[in-house]
Amino acid sequence: MITAGPSPIQPDPTPQRWQQLWRDAVRDPRELAGLLGLDPDVLAISDAAAAQFALRVPRGFIARMRRGDPHDPLLRQVLPLDAEMQASPGFSLDAVGDGPANAGTGVIRKYRGRALLVATGSCAINCRYCFRRHFPYAEQNAAAAGWSEALAAIAADPGIDEVILSGGDPWSLATAKLAALTDALADIPHIRRLRVHTRLPVVLPERVDAELAQWLANLPWPVAVVLHANHANEFDEHVDAAVARLRDTGATVLNQAVLLRGVNDSVDALAALSERGFAAGVLPYYLHQLDRVQGAAHFEVDDARALELHAQLAVRLSGYLVPRLVREVAGDTGKRPLRALSDGNQSTAG
Repeated sequence: MITAGPSPIQPDPTPQRWQQLWRDAVRDPRELAGLLGLDPDVLAISDAAAAQFALRVPRGFIARMRRGDPHDPLLRQVLPLDAEMQASPGFSLDAVGDGPANAGTGVIRKYRGRALLVATGSCAINCRYCFRRHFPYAEQNAAAAGWSEALAAIAADPGIDEVILSGGDPWSLATAKLAALTDALADIPHIRRLRVHTRLPVVLPERVDAELAQWLANLPWPVAVVLHANHANEFDEHVDAAVARLRDTGATVLNQAVLLRGVNDSVDALAALSERGFAAGVLPYYLHQLDRVQGAAHFEVDDARALELHAQLAVRLSGYLVPRLVREVAGDTGKRPLRALSDGNQSTAG
């Protein structure tokens, strides 16, 4: 007797909805100010900063911002400001050493056993602190020629057992294109895990549609989906639903955040982020010290304050709600725990 297999995930009746929402994203800083009832003249909006690194923010994410509040933590993450154009010693175009770690078109090798594949340069949102805001995506197009060079670089190194899809945001690609990539990766026998770094389930939760969930559920490896939320207000019922759909596929869902001045640099904000994320089914993973990329110096929190906040967080929360406080140092073989860095210990984390 032939038994029935699992019921396939049914396609959404409007499968193009997330693409339309993407196209409708706000790109004009003054339109954004108007939607929030703010005077653009008092926000220190920089046309030069917007020309260098464009504003892009989905309207659903804007709906979570507080009207009339120029210091809203979500607004602060996306608004181009004059501060971005000020020269900042110690801040560079390639803050984390992506260039020297390039092992093939779109493939970055920094850590033992792992290969990061820059799947695309596209994002649904442009975060002003982005460490790849100056990345040469046109020269590092992993999707060129059907991923051939990237796949060849990964296949040639049997020491790689985990592939990390990053970008840009890999889930900005059509699901059919993602499937073509993972089908090719499945032919490489030494790959045992897949990780996806994505902000889309947070900023554009409609992207987690039935087609994406079906693709994710059918992958042949254990999968970790690492979200990126910096503040509890980034979660709402739509994000909760997207996370639930991800978890239903069997994926492990984690969150990494960046410690940002004026956004989440208080123990109350960090605790709320961990607790709100966990309520949605997301485990805290990393709290990153800011990558020192040109244009982001106004977000930096000094190490002493970061360590103090992390210590307070560990006192307040259960251990599983406390993310690891780390910094990425160019040339290191893993993320460096901040306390170890301060103490001169060179140990690293995954």
